[in-house]
Amino acid sequence: MTDTPRAAESGNHRPVLLLLTSHWLSMFGMFLVATALITWIFVLPLHARGQQPNPYIGIVVFVAVPICLAAGLIAVPIGLYLARRRIRDHVASTVFDRGRAVRRLALFFGVTTLLNVLAGTQLTYRAVERMESVQFCGQSCHVMTPQARNHAVSPHARVACVDCHVAEGARGWFESKAAGSRQLVQVALNRYPRPVPSALASGRLVPSRETCEHCHWPEKFSATRLKVIARFAADEANSETQTVMMMMVGGTRSGGIHGKHFGSGIEISFLPADAERQSIPWVEYRHAQTGETRVYRAADAPPESTPAGQKILMQCVDCHNRPTHTFGMPDAELDLAFAGGWLPTSLPYLKKVGLDVLQATYASSAEAAQKIPEAVAGYYQQSHPEVYASRTADIQSAGRHIAGIYGRNVFPDLNVTWGTYKNNLGHTSSPGCFRCHDDQHTAADGRTIPQDCSSCHEVVAMEEASPEILRTLGLADRMASIRRK
Repeated sequence: MTDTPRAAESGNHRPVLLLLTSHWLSMFGMFLVATALITWIFVLPLHARGQQPNPYIGIVVFVAVPICLAAGLIAVPIGLYLARRRIRDHVASTVFDRGRAVRRLALFFGVTTLLNVLAGTQLTYRAVERMESVQFCGQSCHVMTPQARNHAVSPHARVACVDCHVAEGARGWFESKAAGSRQLVQVALNRYPRPVPSALASGRLVPSRETCEHCHWPEKFSATRLKVIARFAADEANSETQTVMMMMVGGTRSGGIHGKHFGSGIEISFLPADAERQSIPWVEYRHAQTGETRVYRAADAPPESTPAGQKILMQCVDCHNRPTHTFGMPDAELDLAFAGGWLPTSLPYLKKVGLDVLQATYASSAEAAQKIPEAVAGYYQQSHPEVYASRTADIQSAGRHIAGIYGRNVFPDLNVTWGTYKNNLGHTSSPGCFRCHDDQHTAADGRTIPQDCSSCHEVVAMEEASPEILRTLGLADRMASIRRK
């Protein structure tokens, strides 16, 4: 009698097909291998040519796909061994039908390819697209609501969060995923800090050369810019004054603000006294081309040299620390609303009323959203009933907008209030430039870091009711037409 297992293993009938199709583990291994290869076929060429802007693809190419491929390559030989043992033990069929095995493999690879195409074009793409969206970062995570609301009204509203908060390369991905996992655990256990510290304060800020400088490169020339700052008084007429100045922005080769800090050969390092970098007692200026080096110390700074490894090389975000998630102050936010035409200047004492309701204390954002419009309407009902009767719609609209200002800047449940997040650009709501430019940081030769206003801007008009320069430039009427009367 013929030994059927040996006959099944004879090379004439290609028994490897039988072995591959006789055990679920080998089939599953082939599925993993096929999935990895198909994924690479679609994704790797785009990634290699630098045409794939989606940063989460890096995880797929360098982490998920290799793991999937390795698991499949391990599972296939184990499945072959188990199938061979089943045949040897007469558990599997001893009659090998090559046609049936080929049809089985064809069906298997057809279904595998179809599933991969569907998953790759729909499920995986949609999942990755969702993960990189602003909605995923802001709406899916309650603790990031303050940042999400300010992102929506920022100059970078159409820039995805991951474009600025995830560094380049594999290192950036692993750090990003580690940070995300840590934050997920903190949120799940309700142990996240309130308020959530800024990336700058937590030491997890991605260097600007890997994010901001993709669009705002240092060599880019920026001409002198006209800046008009409108202020509105808390009087009956909400009286407007304007400050007009020329900002000396410049660039690395054209002087100005940027040129003095990032010009060719210039390196500025500093040592902050706090995580938020609001106090900077030690500054070093170095010119790589001339070899000139000066160290400036504040009056209360220790005389010894800075400890090794603690110096921070100045970069864009040390001044532009809130380029997107900009939290304002009540007075400035109301001024912007008046200047932009969102609030009518003809409602008497609206600036004063707005300041009062914005600076009041509310138990929650929901309570503020309800009480602020009520308080604005109540003021006009009691103090100016004739105005309320004739302009009810304007008053209600103003109340809603003022409540919106509060809702973008104050979050009681997260301990975020006015001034929680400092803005270092300028020197109005926080020390900003004056952290260093205070005429108190002194070098060994007696020179100080100057506080000369003309170094950064030339003031053309200071808090004037109707600056002549705006009329000369033909801007006065255009700006006035924006205001709501």
